Amino acid sequence: MEQPVFTIGLVGHVDHGKTTLVQSLSGKWTDTHSEEIKRGITIRLGYADVALYKCSSCAGIEAFGIKNECSCGKQRELVRVVSLVDAPGHESLMATMLSGANIMDCALLLVSANESCPQPQTMEHLKALEIMGQKNVIIVQNKLDLVTDEQVKKNFNEIKEFVKDTPYQNSPVIPLSALHNINIDALVEEVLKIPVPERDVSKNPVMYVARSFDINRPGTKVSGLSGGILGGVLVQGVLKKGDEIELLPGYDTEEKNQKVWKPLRTVAKGLMTGGREVKEVFPGGTFAVLTALDPSIVKSDKLSGSVVGHVGKLPPVWYECVIEAHLLQRIVGAKDKLVVEPIKLSEFLMLNVNSSATVGVVKEIHKAAIKVVLRRPVCAEKGSRMAISRNIGQRWRLIGYGILG
Repeated sequence: MEQPVFTIGLVGHVDHGKTTLVQSLSGKWTDTHSEEIKRGITIRLGYADVALYKCSSCAGIEAFGIKNECSCGKQRELVRVVSLVDAPGHESLMATMLSGANIMDCALLLVSANESCPQPQTMEHLKALEIMGQKNVIIVQNKLDLVTDEQVKKNFNEIKEFVKDTPYQNSPVIPLSALHNINIDALVEEVLKIPVPERDVSKNPVMYVARSFDINRPGTKVSGLSGGILGGVLVQGVLKKGDEIELLPGYDTEEKNQKVWKPLRTVAKGLMTGGREVKEVFPGGTFAVLTALDPSIVKSDKLSGSVVGHVGKLPPVWYECVIEAHLLQRIVGAKDKLVVEPIKLSEFLMLNVNSSATVGVVKEIHKAAIKVVLRRPVCAEKGSRMAISRNIGQRWRLIGYGILG
C-alpha cells in the first residue's frame, strides 16, 4: 500500500457506528484497549489506512470502491490511500475528539438513522469542527438496516434541518449501513471529490503526536526491548529514518521544588506508514515513529499532544499565553439552552491546540483577550487556533475558540 496522503476523521454521537464504519472500510477494528472492549465505546483515537479505487470502464457509483477488482470484472485504478481516525463520541471524552479534530483533512459526521437528530454529541462535534476551521464534512446517515423507508426520510429531513444555517448546509448526506457494507461506494465517491490539500515539503518537519505507546510484551529481556512508538501526522516537511528529532514540550521534572519541562531528544529509528516500513514520510496520513526513547516515558499516551521535529526547528513552547477569545452564545449539546457567561478571573479552562489538551488558569482579563497560565505547556505557532471548554456539571463543555497571541 502507498503512503496515505489524506486523513479522514470519524466523529459523532456515541454508538452511531464510527468504529464499525472504520472496520467496514479498512477491515480493522480500532477499539483494542481493554476498557474499550469491555465498555463497547471508543476511548482513545483509533487509526487505520484504506485504499480508494475507481474503475475507468464504469460510470456512476459502481466505479468506486475499496477493492481493486470491479464488479465488471476489470481492475480498478488506485486513486488515493487515506488514513482514518476514529474519535470518541462519549460526552466525557470531548477533549480526545478535539485533539483529533486538528489532524483531520476531512470529517465524516455519523448520524444514526434509528435515533432522532441531532443527539447531544452530534451537535457538539459539528460545532467543534466549525470552531477548528474544518471545511470538508460529509454526513453519513448510518444504520439504514434498522429502520423503514419512512423513518429514513424523516431522519434525513431532521439532518437537513439540523445543518441549515451552518457552514455545512450543503454537505452531502450519504445513507448507508456500515454493518452490511451497503452504499460504501457512494461514500468513496464523495471522499474522492475532496482535493488533497497542498503540503509544503520544503519546510522543517512538524509532527503532531496523537498517540504514544510501548509495544514490548511483559517479560521481554532488556536486550530485546524496543524503544517507544509515537503515532500522529506530519503537517509539513519530510521526516527521514535516522533523523535526530526533538519532542516539545518534552518531559516534566522537578528542580528547586518547581516543575519544569525539558525537551526530549532521540533518533527516528524506523518509520511505518501505509502498513509498511519506509525510509521517509510525507505530510498527509497517519504514521508511526519508532524511537530510542525509554518505553516507560512513552507508554499509555504519555507523550500525546507533543510536537516532533528537527532539533531547534520547532515552534515555541508556551507556559503562559494571551488568547484572543471568541465565545459562543449558548453551550452546545446541553439539555438546557445555557447561555455562555463571560470568562472569569481565576477560572480553569480546557484548551485544545494542535493535538494537545491542557488546562489554563485565567490570570488577566482584557477587553479582547485573556491571559492564562498553563498547567501543561504547549508547543504551537503564534496565531494557532484553539478550542476553549469550561467545566459545567462535572464535564468539559465547548464554549468557544481562541487565537494564540
